[in-house]
Amino acid sequence: MIRFNDVSKSYGHGDVAVHAVKNLTLEIPSGVFTAIIGASGSGKTTLLHLLGALDRPTTGTVEVNGENLGAMNDAERTRYRREKVGFVFQFFNLLPTMSAIENVCLPAELSGKPGGWARERASALLDQVKLGHRKGHRPDSLSGGEMQRVAIARALVMDPPLIIADEPTGNLDSKTGSAVLEVLKSAAGGERSLILVTHDPTVAERADQVLTMRDGRLVADAG
Repeated sequence: MIRFNDVSKSYGHGDVAVHAVKNLTLEIPSGVFTAIIGASGSGKTTLLHLLGALDRPTTGTVEVNGENLGAMNDAERTRYRREKVGFVFQFFNLLPTMSAIENVCLPAELSGKPGGWARERASALLDQVKLGHRKGHRPDSLSGGEMQRVAIARALVMDPPLIIADEPTGNLDSKTGSAVLEVLKSAAGGERSLILVTHDPTVAERADQVLTMRDGRLVADAG
């Protein structure tokens, strides 16, 4: 369960302060694919950053599965990001000097998992996203869709209960984006939640619920 309890997030001070999120309260049950839509500057990415413990709320609390993210110390936040959240970004964020399987292994290795376990898990995930034949390839020899599928496999390597995706299809053509979305959607359900930010209404309509943000506030739930 995800809970935002009267959460606000501001950047800067005084007259130049930017109020990115304002008094946001919402609950998202486990296992749900939620799309968040809204214009640029509406607070969508800030919401994801708060949920991923990349930022702290100015006021209010963000809770994931009973854990108050704002109350965590730096080490606990790092562990949370590494083990409890899988991140998928528009521009893939793969390490260019590493092969596909090495990129997927990385979060597990940073968490102290044995190298053999990490490689076996990464290999299975790359097979799952239909990239078994590209495991040894570096990002510069992969297509955009292939790079995003590597990024999804990397996000899943620690089997996190939460996947956060920020415009994951925004850098892809419609056919490739649709295929990537199917891979992401299949990862949600059970105890795993998928929270996805998008500008694309055709992506949002594939979600279990749609939340609309405007000027830092939640203004609609399309259910």
